[in-house]
Formats: sequence, C-alpha cells, structure tokens
Amino acid sequence: MKVNIEKHENDKEIYVSVSGEIDAYTAPKLREELLPLTEGKNNVITVNLKDVSYLDSTGLGVFVGMFKQLNKNDGELRLVELSDRLKRLFNITGLSHIMSISDNAEDVGR
Repeated sequence: MKVNIEKHENDKEIYVSVSGEIDAYTAPKLREELLPLTEGKNNVITVNLKDVSYLDSTGLGVFVGMFKQLNKNDGELRLVELSDRLKRLFNITGLSHIMSISDNAEDVGR
C-alpha cells in the first residue's frame, strides 16, 4: 500500500495531488505532509483525490483534522475530483455537508 503526495504553491493557494491508497498504514505519512500546511493564517488548500483508489476512516480523520485546523486559522479546505466511491463515503459520514467538495478542480472557490 502506497500513497504519493505532490504539493504546489502559488500566491492564492496550496494545491496537493494525492494518489494511491489512504489507510491506517499510509494516513500517518499523509498527515505528516499535510497538517503543517494548515498552520498559516488564511491558507487555502485544494486537495485533488482523483487518483486515490481507497480511503478508510483513518484517511477521513486526516481530512477532518485539516478542516478543523484550517477553520481555526481562517483558512479553507477544498477537496476535488473525488471518485464516486469517495463521494459516497463523504456523503455517508456527513462530511460533504461541511466541507467544500467539487467534481472539477476549476469549479472550486470560483
């Protein structure tokens, strides 16, 4: 099981592409890479999950932690290009009602 994380920053946002599986084994790496990005004031982080094939509750916990930290620092978390399976997971847990989730990366926040 493997997760790959690519980060790109510009003046407006931090863009992260994640691929692979996010589970109990890979979630700590994801948390270690992404949580420090949430510490700045007014950060906008867009996470593209197009190439994530699996996400379990520990992976969800990483995104909940990011969401909470960004809200505390007046930032925003945007999740984009989720597969139908991941969208269902966020819907079932109710997270889709509080997090910004979009099918298309260009639609988010615009």
